[in-house]
Amino acid sequence: MSNPFRVLVAGCGNMGASHARAYHKMPEFEIVGLVSRGPASRAALNEELGGLPEFSDYYEALRATKPDVASINTYPETHGPYARAALEAGCHVFCEKPLAETVEEAQSIVDAARRHKRKLVIGYILRVHPAWIRFIELARTLGKPLVMRMNLNQQSHGPTWTTHRTLMNSMSPIVDCGVHYVDVMCQMTGAKPVRVSAIGARLSDDLKPGMYNYGQLQVTFDDGSVGWYEAGWGPMMSEVAFFVKDVVGPKGCVSIVSDPNDTVAVPSDDIDSHTKTNCIRLHHSALDSCNEFVRPDEFINTEDEPDHQGLCDREQAFFLRAIQQDLDLSDHMYDAVNSLRIVLAADESVRTGQVVAL
Repeated sequence: MSNPFRVLVAGCGNMGASHARAYHKMPEFEIVGLVSRGPASRAALNEELGGLPEFSDYYEALRATKPDVASINTYPETHGPYARAALEAGCHVFCEKPLAETVEEAQSIVDAARRHKRKLVIGYILRVHPAWIRFIELARTLGKPLVMRMNLNQQSHGPTWTTHRTLMNSMSPIVDCGVHYVDVMCQMTGAKPVRVSAIGARLSDDLKPGMYNYGQLQVTFDDGSVGWYEAGWGPMMSEVAFFVKDVVGPKGCVSIVSDPNDTVAVPSDDIDSHTKTNCIRLHHSALDSCNEFVRPDEFINTEDEPDHQGLCDREQAFFLRAIQQDLDLSDHMYDAVNSLRIVLAADESVRTGQVVAL
C-alpha cells in the first residue's frame, strides 16, 4: 500500500471526534494533528486515539504538520477561511456543512478546489445513509408535484444548549440544520428552486442580538413542488412532533415513522436520533371503483441502518474514494452551494419579512 494520507483534524466535538475515529481505523489515513480552541475536547479525543500532536491554532497546525488532507469540523464561521487556507496549502478538504457563511464565499471555495485540483467533500451525512437514500428514491416514484414536510426541533439543555448557543453566534437553526433537508428536497424533485419565504421567532434572551432560535421556511420549485422545513433549538422546545419527515405526491406518500413496536422515547437532542429512521411507511393513493384503497400501506424496516459513527465512517470512505479514484465532484459541490443559497434566502426572508426570489 502507498503511504497513507496525512490528515489534520480541526474540531474535536461531536462531528470532529466521529470523523477522527473514522480516519483512525482506516489504514489509508494517518492523523497528524488535532486542533481545537479549547483543550478539554482535544485532550479527551487524544486520550482515546493516543498520543497525537495537539494544536490550539489551526493555521499554525497547517504549517507545522503539512497535511495531505484537512478535515474541518469547527464552528461554521471558520469553515470558509479554514477550507480556503487548506486548499491553498495543497490539501484535499473534508468540510462539515455548511461550507461557508455566504453563497459568494462558498462558491469561491468551490472555485479554489477546482483551481488547485483538490477534492472538496462537504459533510452531507444523509447522502450516505441507506434508509435516506431509499426514502428519496421512493419519493421520486410519487409523481409531481411533491409536497415535502420536514422538521428537526431539539429540546436542548446542558452541554447541547451550550453548543446550540455557540452555533447561533454564526447562524440560525434553519440555516445550520436546514441545508441537510433542503438538499434532500432538491434530490427528490430534481427541480430548480424559484422562491423562498420564512418566519422566525426569538424564544430566548440568552442569544446574541438579532438572532432567533426558531424558524420555518417554505421553498417553491419550478415543477410546482413545495417544501416546508422547521427547526427550533432550546430548553423551551416541545418534544411533540419534533421529527417529521413526510412526502406527498399524486400517487401517494412516503414517511419516516417510528417503529410501532418501539416503546422507548428518544430525546430530541440525541445526535443519533437525528439520522435514525426506524421504519419507512409507503402509502399508495390508487382507489378501486368503490373509492377504497387498492393496496395496503407498506412498512419498510430499517432497523439494520448504521449508527451515527457508522455514517461518519461511510462519509470518510466516500472522501477516500473521491481522492483515490479522482471522482468528479462537480454535482456534489454545486448541490452544497445550492442548498446554502436556499437556507440563506430563508434567513433573509425572516429578517426582512419578504419573499425572496432565487
